[in-house]
Amino acid sequence: MTRMTMTIQTTETSEQFGWRRKLPRSVGDSVAIAVIVAIQGGCALFFVANILLSVFGLSFRPIPWAWIEYLEIGAAVGLTIGTVLGTLVLYRTLKGWTHAQAQLRRTRSVFKDHLAERFALWGLTPAEADVAIFAIKGLKTHEIAQLRQTSEGTVKAQSNAIYRKAGVSGRTQLLSLFIEDLMEDGPVDLPRGPSRTA
Repeated sequence: MTRMTMTIQTTETSEQFGWRRKLPRSVGDSVAIAVIVAIQGGCALFFVANILLSVFGLSFRPIPWAWIEYLEIGAAVGLTIGTVLGTLVLYRTLKGWTHAQAQLRRTRSVFKDHLAERFALWGLTPAEADVAIFAIKGLKTHEIAQLRQTSEGTVKAQSNAIYRKAGVSGRTQLLSLFIEDLMEDGPVDLPRGPSRTA
């Protein structure tokens, strides 16, 4: 497992989605939504005004009835266009969400594999591996002890063994090892436990 492999699997190539640099999806969706709201809002306002005028018996004689018919047709067309555009934006949003979920699942899978590779290299026992995962997640010593149904002293001893085998001085440096792997693109140099300086 290399950092480059993790980066490739968790990011998209610029060639495949190069057009997004010109107009980010968020900007394009915002413009589309604004257009939809404007069209449907204007059409709805026209129909509401037309109904109110009919209810109160008001009319604008300067406007020929033929024009009013044209305006109603235009408003209906506008509502139809707004519905179509809204459906397209919703489809794009759902498609993007589905893609993001799939990408997140791939990232989690890759990260789990990377954790297993690190733990195997360091020679962690199954119990130490569990404690290391909980520590990376940010759980405190007493919380880890409760989850593992053991004493805090045992968890502290296992944590110290993890830090010694990983060649780090504490939880912060342990977490930084994996953050470095996710941020950098070059081939990974896995530390050989105690040979890594704190």
